[in-house]
Amino acid sequence: MTPLSPADDRPVSLKTWAGFAAMCLGMFMAILDIQVVVTSLPAIQGALGIAPERMSWIQTAYLIAEIIAIPLTGLLTRVLTMRGLFFAAIIVFSAASLGCALSESFAELVAWRVVQGFAGGVLIPLVFAAVFLMFPFRLQGLATTVGGVLAVLAPTVGPLVGGWITETFSWHWLFLINIGPGLVAAAVALAFLPRERPDLGHVRGVDAVALLLMALALAALEIGLKEAPQRGWASGLVLALLALSAASGAAFVRRTLGRARPIVELREFRDRAFAVGCGLSFLLGVGLYGSVYLMPVFLGFVRGYGPLDIGEVMLVTGLAQLATAPIVVQLERRFDARVLTACGFLLFAAGMGMSCFQTPRSGFDEMLWPQIVRGSAIMLCLLPPTRLALGHLPPGRVADASGLFNLMRNLGGAIGIALIDTVIYGRAEGHGRRLAAELMAGSREAAEFVGLPLKFFKGVKLENLESSAVDFARPLVEKAGMVLAINEAWAMLTGFMVVGLLILPLVSASASRRPA
Repeated sequence: MTPLSPADDRPVSLKTWAGFAAMCLGMFMAILDIQVVVTSLPAIQGALGIAPERMSWIQTAYLIAEIIAIPLTGLLTRVLTMRGLFFAAIIVFSAASLGCALSESFAELVAWRVVQGFAGGVLIPLVFAAVFLMFPFRLQGLATTVGGVLAVLAPTVGPLVGGWITETFSWHWLFLINIGPGLVAAAVALAFLPRERPDLGHVRGVDAVALLLMALALAALEIGLKEAPQRGWASGLVLALLALSAASGAAFVRRTLGRARPIVELREFRDRAFAVGCGLSFLLGVGLYGSVYLMPVFLGFVRGYGPLDIGEVMLVTGLAQLATAPIVVQLERRFDARVLTACGFLLFAAGMGMSCFQTPRSGFDEMLWPQIVRGSAIMLCLLPPTRLALGHLPPGRVADASGLFNLMRNLGGAIGIALIDTVIYGRAEGHGRRLAAELMAGSREAAEFVGLPLKFFKGVKLENLESSAVDFARPLVEKAGMVLAINEAWAMLTGFMVVGLLILPLVSASASRRPA
């Protein structure tokens, strides 16, 4: 399509905004689907008789397909056009959602989740590519904010929506809710998105070997990250999966860089601003998906909250995002993108650091201000880095670059969650033993943290405690150990955000200036 000039002052038609809104709706449904399903996995497990050790594959199947589809968005856009690709993807996503809802077995559900994940994967980068192809510079900030708010709001409100559906309807509605909005988005997009001629000639030049290598590398990485926290990073299976991912990934890079028309344009990483932007996108993925993962773990396992209660607590982050989004749009028009990005990552780090001091009794009040700070920072961590990465690129490179940019955020989320699980399940038991020893030694601080009266333990040997006292104290000590491990995970996420501040100076001032 022919993009608008950055200096074009002509008004953008309502048709353009309607088409873009339809794309944003499709993206929102694809991202929301991940979190909504997570909250109701136990209900699906019981209904279909799925073994506990296989249950996580309902999510893993979706994520593997999604992460393979995202970098292919550029190629698919060239083949089908932006309008054609979005229409096909949202129709397939809706049909696969229906297939998931009608599934009567584990294998059938997983197969439909693969289809659903692949279709949903292309919907995300399409939106961010459309920002720079459909809008002039003066409106790109607003369009990016609209898409960005929905992209980061979906993981936040997902637990609330999923919890409400689980408690009000059956698990089938986790998937059926996608169909109506999906069909509306398809109809609006077909009517209002710019019409172009498909170029099926790109299909004949597709490198099937490179495609297979890329799929193998990303799938092996995703499965390896899933298995590492439980099996150990040094286990044979995990090492084999990571080695397979590295080997096939290296072969894919070598083969792709040597072709004139690659399936994924890796040469974009030669652009320093784009490379740094992708690094920031990766770090945002670690922080965004990591924080959205950590809060339900704490509230569910430590505080015993149900899905709906968890969603109500986490809604604060989403409200803060919505409240600050219009402010960020105005700031983005007036200030250097590097400065705004630095403020965003600094605020995000501060919000995570504020969560490093939770106790087993922390609840809504203690989580309020950390959520407000993090929610206020998210748009600053998304909108300016998007401009740094994509805003200076010529139109022909935007679709490929958008796929890579969004892939990095998803990879950051996958790696971040794997590291979080490693910290929690690797450190919680040790913290529990240390707290028990401190209780035996008469530590008032340990007793207060765990929530136990010190008189039960001071000066008493473990073997002399009554069994009823041990049974009462053990789960409290174990939960307290988990809280300390979760606090360490928050500290780790804080460190990742600080890395964002360290790499930001690598971007030159020219990359963050307004186009002429």
